[in-house]
Amino acid sequence: MKITVDAAAKINLLLDITGQLENGYHSLCMVMQSVSLCDTVTLEKTDSQTIELTCSDSRLPCDRRNIAIKAALMFFTEAGVKNEGLKIHIDKRIPLSAGLAGGSADAAAVICGLDALYGTGLCQSALCSIGLKVGSDVPFCITGGTKLVENVGEKISPLPPFENCYVILAKPGQGVSTAEAYAKFDGIEINHPDNAAMINAMKACDYEGVCRYSGNVFEQVIDLPEFEKIRGVLKECGADLIRMSGSGPTMFGLFRNYADAERAEKKIRNEGICREVFTTRPVQNGVSIR
Repeated sequence: MKITVDAAAKINLLLDITGQLENGYHSLCMVMQSVSLCDTVTLEKTDSQTIELTCSDSRLPCDRRNIAIKAALMFFTEAGVKNEGLKIHIDKRIPLSAGLAGGSADAAAVICGLDALYGTGLCQSALCSIGLKVGSDVPFCITGGTKLVENVGEKISPLPPFENCYVILAKPGQGVSTAEAYAKFDGIEINHPDNAAMINAMKACDYEGVCRYSGNVFEQVIDLPEFEKIRGVLKECGADLIRMSGSGPTMFGLFRNYADAERAEKKIRNEGICREVFTTRPVQNGVSIR
C-alpha cells in the first residue's frame, strides 16, 4: 500500500523573538503562511522491518539524521503502531537550509501520511503533538494556511486567509544554520517589530497594513552579498513587501500582479543572482494527501 503527500513550504510574514526560556529555547511570535512550492513525499508499507529513505537531492542524508525518519519513528512510538517496514521517498523541490521549513514540511507529510496509511485517525491536535516532538515548525506545517504561531511553535491560532498575491522566493547559494542564526542574538539589543499592529492588519485582511508592519528580527543579524541585489530587483519590479523568511537566507517579495512577479523571477535568474528562484502563491494547506 502506497500514499503520496504534498508538503508545502512556508514564509514568515512576521518573526519576532519575544524571550528565552530556561531550557535555552526562544519564545517567538510569528505569522506563518504556506505557499505553493512543495516537496512530494511517498510512503509505502514493506515487510523489511526497517525504514528506508531515498531522496531526489543527494545532499540530504538518508539515515537517522534526516527529520523524515525521526518523524516516522516518533509516529510509530506515539501512535502505538508497530513498524513492519516502511519506504519513504522525498521528491525535493524546497531549497535546503533556506528558512522555508523544507525539512519540517517533510516531517509533517510523514506524520500525516502515516496516519492515513495506517488508518489511525488521529485528530489534528494529536498529530501536532507528535510533530512538536520532532521540530518546532512541524505543527504549523501540519496545519498550514495562515496562522499566528507563538511560544516554541505549539500555540497556533488561525488568521483570515492571506490571498490574492504572488510570492517570489529567491534563495542565495549559501545556507544558514538556524542554531547559528539564533546564536548571533546573544548580547545584542533587538529592534522588535510592532507585533500587535501586524496581527491586527492580518485580522482585518489589510494587505497594505501587512506590508507596512511585517518584520523579521533575523534581518538584523543575517546579511549576505546577494541580499542587496535581490532587494534591488524586487523593488525595481514593484514588490509591495521585501522580507527574509525564517532565519534565512531566502528573501521573498509580495506582488499583486503576476506579470511583475514573473519579471522579477526572470531577472533574478538571468542576472545570475540566485539559481533557486520560484514564483509561488499563498495556499491554505500545509499537507495535501493525494
